[in-house]
Amino acid sequence: MSDKSYMNDYSLSKEKIAALKLLHRSLRDKRQADRVKAVIALSEGWSAADIARILLFDEKTARVYFERYQQGGVDALLDDHYSGADPKLDPHQMQELEAYLEDHLLPDATAVIAHIDKQYGVRYSQSGVTDMLHRLGFSYKKPTHVPGKQDPEKQRAFLKTYERIKAHKGENDPIYFADATHPQHNSIPSYGWIRKGQEKELKANCGRQRLNINGAIDIETLEPTVGFYETINAQSAMDLFTRLEAKHPKAKKIYVIVDNARYYRSRWLKKMLKGTKIKLIFLPPYSPNLNLIERYWKFFKKIVLNNQYYETFADFKRACESFFRKRKKYLPELLTLLTENFHIQAA
Repeated sequence: MSDKSYMNDYSLSKEKIAALKLLHRSLRDKRQADRVKAVIALSEGWSAADIARILLFDEKTARVYFERYQQGGVDALLDDHYSGADPKLDPHQMQELEAYLEDHLLPDATAVIAHIDKQYGVRYSQSGVTDMLHRLGFSYKKPTHVPGKQDPEKQRAFLKTYERIKAHKGENDPIYFADATHPQHNSIPSYGWIRKGQEKELKANCGRQRLNINGAIDIETLEPTVGFYETINAQSAMDLFTRLEAKHPKAKKIYVIVDNARYYRSRWLKKMLKGTKIKLIFLPPYSPNLNLIERYWKFFKKIVLNNQYYETFADFKRACESFFRKRKKYLPELLTLLTENFHIQAA
């Protein structure tokens, strides 16, 4: 049943409806676009209940948006700082709520509504609490997944060591960050621009074959050195280090920053490194955030794996090899991505 049966006049002229539809097509803010849709739908006879069900807010909100449009036109309708009813929580309660949300990660707006109702006996609508959270400076996003055993003090100590090496190393002595990656021959669905109302399909591979790539990246030139191996172990690590030595005949030392993988500390590798230019610098445990090559591997996977389908494993391997051959193509992006702005993560 239409809201007009309740004697509410939601009628608009054809010219106004046409103008609102044109406005809707130009909007990029989803919340603003939903407000326009609510006004158009009410004017065309839709019930507030139906609109609320489709746009995921309560019935009153749809009517409020229409009133805002009637009173102040498009500017009032789209104004995110529109001053409506007095806040339901007083300033002290708002501060308490803000502090609670800083310390507790609630999964959705419904959980926030339930907390406010239980704590203060105040009931918010879905749209009302969402607007309030935006005003308080909160946004809906995933937390960053980090290792649970990090030691901030050891991370700070490493960064001091790192700065000392940079300050005192020889003119021809490079610094590398090294690590392995194991991309799997399977497509990875990721975000992309898809026309509204359409679906895109990405073929999946049934196999579980993967590549073992060991690599190092020069912090000054951002030049990668990589090798494809049957397995990643002390022997493949030594092969990579031999390649680095060949690249730097004038160097007295080649600093290679690595994690705590067991093969880097093997007796065999220690023996093989004696008399070479390679100087291993170990990262603190559980500190991938300090290994610059982790960002490089993430970029590599974004380019080669995300939203890509390779019919055969050979095609997949060729695509990976091609990425490293075209390293100059990606240099502008890497100059921004691989800056030495290390972030210490607390345990």
